[in-house]
Amino acid sequence: MNHHKEPDYTHGQLARTGVLMVNLGTPEAPTARALRPYLKQFLSDTRVVEIPRAIWWLILNGIILNTRPKKSAEKYASIWTADGSPLKVHTEKQTKLLKGWLGEQVASPVQVEYAMRYGNPAIPDTLARMKADGCDRILILPAYPQYAASSTATAHDLAFAWLQGVRNQPALRTVKHYHDHPGYIQALAANIRDYWQMHGRPDVLLMSFHGVPRYTLDKGDPYHCECQKTGRLLAEALGLDAHQFRLSFQSRFGRAEWLTPYTDKTLETLGREGVGRVDIVAPGFTADCLETLEELAMEGRETFLTAGGKDFHYIPALNEHPRWIDALGRIALENLGGWVSTDWDREADKLTREAARQRALQAGAAK
Repeated sequence: MNHHKEPDYTHGQLARTGVLMVNLGTPEAPTARALRPYLKQFLSDTRVVEIPRAIWWLILNGIILNTRPKKSAEKYASIWTADGSPLKVHTEKQTKLLKGWLGEQVASPVQVEYAMRYGNPAIPDTLARMKADGCDRILILPAYPQYAASSTATAHDLAFAWLQGVRNQPALRTVKHYHDHPGYIQALAANIRDYWQMHGRPDVLLMSFHGVPRYTLDKGDPYHCECQKTGRLLAEALGLDAHQFRLSFQSRFGRAEWLTPYTDKTLETLGREGVGRVDIVAPGFTADCLETLEELAMEGRETFLTAGGKDFHYIPALNEHPRWIDALGRIALENLGGWVSTDWDREADKLTREAARQRALQAGAAK
């Protein structure tokens, strides 16, 4: 393997600790032309689609990439903002707020960046830039509270694939999940309570998680169990009885069985049963995106009302909620143990580094 050229190094340079937030990704624009490469990268991932490669290649290139980009572009166009993709906008804001939070808690230098598993900014490019900036220890912090091989694992895969091409490797840590972290659960509950304070309470709260094929559970993926635990803890935090909430799974694709119950079918049932008001929330999405703003807020509303429901509310994702930024910071800090310091002294560190540089120069170093 050819290793990437190392960035220029100067003895005594400032060492930084990096935090890389990773989200799924988004196309560059809500157009079929932009969707095609994005979908190709996403659906070519063997963690996402586990169908035999030869068969899937024919399906993907012969059918899906010739039909789905246009349909997906129309959906993206319905939620696109003047600032661009909501997912990217919220991820950027979360990154800045996390940097500020850590800056108030930690004295030693911490660099906070974000990257996307699919699309831009790409994980390898961002890691390379962080390394060039002096980050010799980097924490990978996925935006997925519940672990799934098709989300968390594939983000980690790409980070470690980049590491294979690096000669002078930084230390990497990964966050597997935080589906039951008290700060995360409390942030979800606070976000929902804030909404209810403004808009009243529903008859039923539907917690919708992104679906995955059923066979992933059978093969040992813990995602289903972690979603169930999040749902149970959130219901307890909100003081909900069993009849006041439901848990479901959305975004299924293809003909195979996915995790059940399905969100759209659940909304149909609630509508037919004459439930007056349903509020839907997506605890697994920490930032609003296509699956929340279009699939739930728009399609979900139509499904419920058409089936006979009377009132439908979509509760926004955590986004930049102060309780979520606090939880995100605490999750990061817990996983940065030993890498950051609260009593780091800039001037003392500068003197130590300069002394080290002088020793290196006396020993014959180039710079």
